[in-house]
Amino acid sequence: MPLKAITVLLVEDHTIVREGLRALLKLETGIQIVGEAENGRQAVALTRKLRPAVVVMDVAMPLLNGMEATRQILAAHPKTKILILSAHSDDAYVERALALGASGYLVKQTSAHILGEAIRKVWLGMRFFSPTISRRLDHEQLQERGKAEGKKDPARLTPREMEVLQLIAEGKANKQTAVELHISIKTVEKHRQSMMNKLDIHDTAGLTRHAIAVGIIESSVQGTIAPPADSPRR
Repeated sequence: MPLKAITVLLVEDHTIVREGLRALLKLETGIQIVGEAENGRQAVALTRKLRPAVVVMDVAMPLLNGMEATRQILAAHPKTKILILSAHSDDAYVERALALGASGYLVKQTSAHILGEAIRKVWLGMRFFSPTISRRLDHEQLQERGKAEGKKDPARLTPREMEVLQLIAEGKANKQTAVELHISIKTVEKHRQSMMNKLDIHDTAGLTRHAIAVGIIESSVQGTIAPPADSPRR
């Protein structure tokens, strides 16, 4: 047990789940919750401000998903440990998380005791996975497949393109995306065209399908939105 408390940032878009995690972790000795975020963008900002030792990161979140937030956090703060806590346990999600540098991956059915153990293990520099994931795939296999996954989409999109892609897939118009990212509408349009060229996709619906396929948003999110008013007509 470390003499100094392990500082933790909780990142989860559902308030009731986040509150539950906070209550459970408060019972764990040697773990201190220093902040909470409800989307990936807040997570990036709070990590920069609070410098937590461990970030417990959800995957499917609005504005900026957990995978892209993990990429941005580790690029700026490589010593931070990221522990993914997600409803998704598909191999592709686990592999992508590892490719981005996450230290562990838990499914949300995990018990509070295992969550506390996982936080301590990743803080010590070890990897940690839910028992269901560990039984299915050994760590070496995950690492090798994760490296290969990192060479595929969506890694060839720039971080800014990834942010624009998520907002487009969530149904944001160019103007809304520009406001969210503090860039011009013209810049959003350039990113949109660049993504279409790279991915050989020619409409907003195709970009949305791609975002779902690579886990940037969930299909349930896409199903509740209407196409942006300023999306290209083909």
